[in-house]
Amino acid sequence: MSMNVGTPDGDEDEVVSAINTTPLVDVMLVLLIIFLITIPVVTHTVKVNLPKDANQEAQTKPNNVTIAVTENGQIFWDSAAVRDTQDLLHRLEKVAVEQPQPEVQIRGDALSRYESVGKVVFACQQAGISKVGFITEPPPHGG
Repeated sequence: MSMNVGTPDGDEDEVVSAINTTPLVDVMLVLLIIFLITIPVVTHTVKVNLPKDANQEAQTKPNNVTIAVTENGQIFWDSAAVRDTQDLLHRLEKVAVEQPQPEVQIRGDALSRYESVGKVVFACQQAGISKVGFITEPPPHGG
């Protein structure tokens, strides 16, 4: 190793153009040691089968009940209009005792009030329906 003592002409204000790489090497060695210590800890973990993420489309079974709520709050059982929430509750109670219990799928209009859809959900709860789902449209691709 060499040491830079000064210039022979005595000019001490001269700029030194040499880069001191010693701190860089020290930092790199410390990082190398840290990585060598931590990598075995990260790779030795408990083997677990993680769940796979899959987007499943709704499968419409013949015994599923589809209830539609229009923009003005009118309720439809499949394609037949329902008079009121009491009529809906009676129909749901008949379906709730079937084995296996069918899933109720609610199709609410985007412009309908939350109250209208909430009445259908409340009727499902009162009838004892355990599976209630909402049918939505997927967003357009690319946005």
